[in-house]
Amino acid sequence: MSWTSLLTLPTDIFRVPPVSERLPFDGYTLLAYTLPPCLAYLVVALLVILPGTRMLRIALWPLIALLAFRAAVYVDFTGGNPQRTVLNLDFALLMFSFVIRMLEWTLQKDPLKRHLRPSGSSPSIFMDALDLSTNLRGVGWNWSKSLRFPPDKRPTSRLWFIIYILLSAWFHRFVCGVIHLAVQAFSPETFTVLSGGTIFDATLPLLIRYIRSSILSVLVAFAIYAVMQMNYDIGTFFGVTVLQQDPAQWPPVFDKPWKADSLRDFWGYRWHQLFRRTFIVVGGWPLGSLFGHMGYVVGTFLGSGIYHNIVVVMINQNVEWWCMILSFGMMGVGIIFEHVFTRMTGRQVGGLMGRVWTMAWLLVWGSVMVDGFARAGMFASASVFETAVPAKGIVDYYVTGFDGWLKACAS
Repeated sequence: MSWTSLLTLPTDIFRVPPVSERLPFDGYTLLAYTLPPCLAYLVVALLVILPGTRMLRIALWPLIALLAFRAAVYVDFTGGNPQRTVLNLDFALLMFSFVIRMLEWTLQKDPLKRHLRPSGSSPSIFMDALDLSTNLRGVGWNWSKSLRFPPDKRPTSRLWFIIYILLSAWFHRFVCGVIHLAVQAFSPETFTVLSGGTIFDATLPLLIRYIRSSILSVLVAFAIYAVMQMNYDIGTFFGVTVLQQDPAQWPPVFDKPWKADSLRDFWGYRWHQLFRRTFIVVGGWPLGSLFGHMGYVVGTFLGSGIYHNIVVVMINQNVEWWCMILSFGMMGVGIIFEHVFTRMTGRQVGGLMGRVWTMAWLLVWGSVMVDGFARAGMFASASVFETAVPAKGIVDYYVTGFDGWLKACAS
């Protein structure tokens, strides 16, 4: 083997192949690629709640990480339809989350302990492991004591709770579908093709260009909110009905993020905290150990940037890697600014001016993130929100008319 081959070996091993080179998802790839890392994930969840298993977890993690990477990049879930690349993306994010959670469990010195179980249920180590593997926020576990949950105003009756969850899932599915149609209607020639395109229309004057890109960014933000709420509702339904979990184990995931009056309030509480621990493990802990609290904050957001960069890479490897790192990294910088403001003035960021500051900072750097998604071709992915299709004509009519009016203002 030549020196050139040795130098390129890591790149060859960790190369993300195009969809055309992947194996189709079938019975063979299910058993040989997909199931092994999923079952290993459950095994590690069991080991981390048992004493005396740390060395075994340390020995297993590299192998399981390679199995997860192998499954994430070599199995194609699109069924031959390039517009369903989002399915490959979802599975890759799932494998990434598995690897990072298992890394945290590998580093854990003491066994994790559960202190909240469904009423009337007897302790079961296997059910505890299953709960831990699906419990992203650590509800009822000793590792999430500092996490604050939104107030729960959902029905207390189990039956009405389930009905409420189903209606919520359907509603947010419809909302996300309508927004998806609206975004595509703004620029059918770029947002409906897999090659993608920027949200910044260079043919428009600067002011109109950024008003238009800001509208698109806000729409995408609400679409992300809706799809995350829908997915959480589906997970809640599965947990409460199939696993017979207590609804208290599934507290609300959002708390009106549009009411945030500081970046700390938005990212630390009102926005969903589902991947908070993942981002902390990836970036917060390493940089925090080197640079203290500031390193912890910025590192956590850089970890989020790495996570979201996987979204872009899995769809289009030609999009620059910096767009996600920059946009999320600047969220951390904004929180540092708030900390400095409090230290200098003795006052917390809040009130009307705090809300203006928060939304302005989110809009500026959020637009960079949304542009990365747009240029990757993410908006062209086939929509799974078919309930919104009947509204397509209405959405197209009003969005096209509004966009035409906006462009006419520039002439």
